[in-house]
Amino acid sequence: MKLRYLFLCAGLLSAPAMVVAQQTALPASKAAKAGPEDEGLTGSVTDESEWQDLGIAIPAFPTNASVSTAAEGGTTEALGRNVARVVFNDLKNNGLFKPVGPDALPAIDLAQVSAPAFDGWRGRSAEMLVQGFVKANDDGRLTVGCYLYDVALGSELARQGYVVKPEEWRRAAHKCADMVYSRLSGESPFFDSKIAYIAETGPKDRRRKQLAIMDSDGANHRFITNGQATALTPRYSPDYSQIVYLSYINGAPRIYIYNIGTGQQKLVTSSNNPTFSPRWSPDGKWILYSMAIAGNTDIYRISVHGGQPVKLTDSPGLDVGGSYSPDGSKIVFESDRSGGQQIYVMNADGSNQKRISFFGGRAATPEWSPRGDQIAFTHIAGNFRIAVTTPSGGDMRFLTDSWQDEAPTWSPNGRIVQFFRTQRGNGKTGVWQVDLTGRNERKLNTPVDGSDPSWGPVLP
Repeated sequence: MKLRYLFLCAGLLSAPAMVVAQQTALPASKAAKAGPEDEGLTGSVTDESEWQDLGIAIPAFPTNASVSTAAEGGTTEALGRNVARVVFNDLKNNGLFKPVGPDALPAIDLAQVSAPAFDGWRGRSAEMLVQGFVKANDDGRLTVGCYLYDVALGSELARQGYVVKPEEWRRAAHKCADMVYSRLSGESPFFDSKIAYIAETGPKDRRRKQLAIMDSDGANHRFITNGQATALTPRYSPDYSQIVYLSYINGAPRIYIYNIGTGQQKLVTSSNNPTFSPRWSPDGKWILYSMAIAGNTDIYRISVHGGQPVKLTDSPGLDVGGSYSPDGSKIVFESDRSGGQQIYVMNADGSNQKRISFFGGRAATPEWSPRGDQIAFTHIAGNFRIAVTTPSGGDMRFLTDSWQDEAPTWSPNGRIVQFFRTQRGNGKTGVWQVDLTGRNERKLNTPVDGSDPSWGPVLP
């Protein structure tokens, strides 16, 4: 659902009563000592060491009046703190920033949102400041304001406002984090996006696999399929409106497209032959997939409306996968035609097929970055690791070093790689993310085991 944006002005912040957000009193040993530089700041912090390299300060978002809402979590006051927490976690987990969140910062009052106490924040070594508010509207919706300030210059860098239903407050928080991320990094945002994955339950030899979706941080989880048929390898359409996935019913593979808005799905193609890895073309008109016939697996292209598939490869052995370059001109795939799994690139019509991986070990599940500058893949040499290389096969480097990490996909802006990790021994799987430095990993919280993740585009 499209968010309504507001141009924020000073008048939007005016209210009959200005309130100060609640804070929890701390033991004397933990309380920050106030000084002249603290003028205008209220509350206390958990530990003064938090201020030594503050980076971005994100205090709780105040409200004009604490009123009950239809959102889980209750009042606008509670939502103000939770919105700030989501912004903090988004910025913390991407590896570029060192934010400090509302649970370690003084509270601010509503008047300070548009008129920050810069001297107080400078005295605490804050470089940037993210402030905002949550306001209940007469129609039951919420207005969430978000401001970014340069503390050293004492100036505003950006502001946005969002009108959302109470149950969509997290989207406003993600949009706020996106604004901050884009303004400070100069890169495209990705927090307000969705992830599709396969939810797994049951013993290793009888796994129940359902299609599920969630927010980019693992919140708002819901199952799409009921698990009566095995679901595999989902991928979002370029416009986010649909998900293509593979379904096995009584051993027969079928490729379906699920419409997120209507909840309906349509059959693209079915076969009695083993079928793998459906993928969208960048224009949303075609689906790539692999199919094995008489022991030989090749890559095919078919219209999203079904019809007769076109065979793109025709070599002995295994040609699997297929991920388009962002401009749709090329396809990266894996093949064992040289004796072991390696990465190949071809033109979109199947011509000019050439191997690009010559760095030892095997290479599988390649996925082109939305930027077009890198290809992520699974490197197999004893263990399974996530790695990246250029489209020509140069500058290969590892992003993870675990026992079994596989099936990478990209964040919408191409800065984060998502994959699933299998634990040694018990076979439990989970959805993980790592940034391009390889230093910042995190596991998404899912209610059950997860595999085959796919990151969708940023929501409108």
